[in-house]
Amino acid sequence: MTGASRGIGAATALELAKLGSAVALLDVDEADAAKTANRVAAESGVATRAYRADVTDRATLRATIDRVAADFGGVDHLVNNAGVQFVNPLETFPDDKWDFVTGIDLTGVFNATKAAWPHLKARGRGRIVNLASVQGLIATEYKPAYVSAKHGVIGLTRATALEGAPLGITANAVCPGAVLTDLVKGQAPDLIRSYGPGVSEDEALKRAFLGNMPTQRFIEPIEVAQLIAYLCSDAARSITGAAIAIDGGWTAH
Repeated sequence: MTGASRGIGAATALELAKLGSAVALLDVDEADAAKTANRVAAESGVATRAYRADVTDRATLRATIDRVAADFGGVDHLVNNAGVQFVNPLETFPDDKWDFVTGIDLTGVFNATKAAWPHLKARGRGRIVNLASVQGLIATEYKPAYVSAKHGVIGLTRATALEGAPLGITANAVCPGAVLTDLVKGQAPDLIRSYGPGVSEDEALKRAFLGNMPTQRFIEPIEVAQLIAYLCSDAARSITGAAIAIDGGWTAH
């Protein structure tokens, strides 16, 4: 699992471990991933291990996933969770931030999928779950790179599902609405600048997220984690190529 040290990644690692799956936690911050791995192991009694992984570094990522396969005896699941965000109006959106966001949020998913593919193929069974977003189904202002990347993730998921079907490999995209993670909280300063002076952090987050969700509450990481764990199970073997919204009704209207 990429982006595994906190938020949805950490919650998913624990849910999978509770179901008996050994978990490899890949993150650009290996120290944080190791702390999460230790916590998951302590709570579940299942083998976990942390690895440093930059999803934009193809050669190193491939070597890391090969090492995971060697350490664990194979790869059964890949959860592509690593993601970043940058909020800015389109007219002044920095070119380097476009490359930064799309490089991790879309190209990083391709890099990890390609690296894990031979191992999943060798098992004759595999589950790939890509963290897209409600922004992969609709769009919100000031997020051109993120919206583009997440729409791309859904397209990549569908293409992956078609190629994986004869091999016993499923691929699905999970599309959360507003999940209360550091990624969401970290958008507050940029949102405040975009909305203008006099807007508080809470108001900016509410305006950007909860106003679109009929449930009017942030989603907890464990809710997304439990959906991912289900998609990794044999019970979900006939679900592939799907973009599944878990968004408090955001896309229902």
